[in-house]
Amino acid sequence: MRSIKVLYFPSKTAQRKLDTLINRGFSFSDREAKEVSKILAEVRRDGDQAVIRYVNLYDAPDLPVTSLQVTEAEIENACRCVEKEFMNSLNTAARKIEEFHKHQVEKSWITTHPDGTILGQLVNPVDAAGIYIPGGSGGSTPLVSTVLMCCIPARIAGVRRICIVTPPTAEGTVSPYILAAAHSLGVTDIFKAGSAWGIAALAFGTETIPRVDIIVGPGNVYVTIAKKMVSGMVGIDMIAGPSEILVIADQHANPEFISADLLSQAEHDTLASVILLTTSRKLARSVADNITVQLKSLPRKGVAEVALKKYGALIVVPDLPTAFSLANRIAPEHLELHIEDPFRWLGQVHNAGAIFLGPHTPEPVGDYIAGPNHVLPTTGAARYASALSVGHFLKKTSVVYYSEEGFGRDAGDIVRLAQIEGLSAHAHAIKVRMDTSK
Repeated sequence: MRSIKVLYFPSKTAQRKLDTLINRGFSFSDREAKEVSKILAEVRRDGDQAVIRYVNLYDAPDLPVTSLQVTEAEIENACRCVEKEFMNSLNTAARKIEEFHKHQVEKSWITTHPDGTILGQLVNPVDAAGIYIPGGSGGSTPLVSTVLMCCIPARIAGVRRICIVTPPTAEGTVSPYILAAAHSLGVTDIFKAGSAWGIAALAFGTETIPRVDIIVGPGNVYVTIAKKMVSGMVGIDMIAGPSEILVIADQHANPEFISADLLSQAEHDTLASVILLTTSRKLARSVADNITVQLKSLPRKGVAEVALKKYGALIVVPDLPTAFSLANRIAPEHLELHIEDPFRWLGQVHNAGAIFLGPHTPEPVGDYIAGPNHVLPTTGAARYASALSVGHFLKKTSVVYYSEEGFGRDAGDIVRLAQIEGLSAHAHAIKVRMDTSK
């Protein structure tokens, strides 16, 4: 029996599935919201003591409050124990990510006008950035790639202080791979605090964990709710939901490749979304069969099966224009194009977090080593949002200088607009200068 059904568009069944995928958004329960709100309030009030209470309750039962910060000795030991091959791969990925993100650097600028008016924009980094690095259950899935993806853009932007929070293991340690990755980037402010209390500590500051200006990085629903709640007090990168992949394929595509790529996202989370839109009935059936076979040897089979059932879809469409139209409505986090001459169709993509073209560009190359950021908008947010970038860590400040001549030219228009808005003090601030300049 196949693990996922093939649907045909247009049909009521396919449309219902598509509606579910398009409208799912990021949601959470009242209970989860109340829990996070309580955690935020406690950390704001009690600082380190609240953080360590939750760390002891959920992660490391015996960790003392004095060990919330990772020590230099822990970092040095981690660097000694990780494999040389790991560091070689890490450094390769870091180099490519840095090369890509250097293109995103923005510079301050100034323009002058004949009447002496000077306008411009100052571009400055935030002073401090908080990076959330998930650790998985008991630290079983240390996301070292996320250390690179979050810290490198911050470093390129010129952020002076980069702080990492990450959940410790039951023994009170942090994965040596995370520590070694952070150290390779010059980041040494690392704290053992996960979930909502880690986000709260970064947002409010505690005796040990400094307050930051922006918080970035993916996490579970509690992390995401916490980021949503502190947004405005600090900046955040985005409200990110579960992982997503959408593949557009024609009759020439390789069903084994596509099945593997879909499963690479389905194993992330039971809420992950995996979608195939294809013009070929034969390919759709073959992908369904391949998924069933590949699932058997997948260590995270149980997670993937739930994701396939809830948010998986193999849909046959009448033509490629229909496929691209549906893809733009879904606005997926990851979009793969397994079609002949994918560059010809690139201009048809309007809403996607990242696009992967051709059979030799599976989504995991973007997760780890290609260079573009893997922190991407999800649940339809690609309609208006972008990948994490250097720009997330930059502030832009307008610069304005008016000469007397320039002021005289614009004064009357300013007064007129202020009076229309009923803001007499605004108008007066202009009129008083008009009077003295006569």
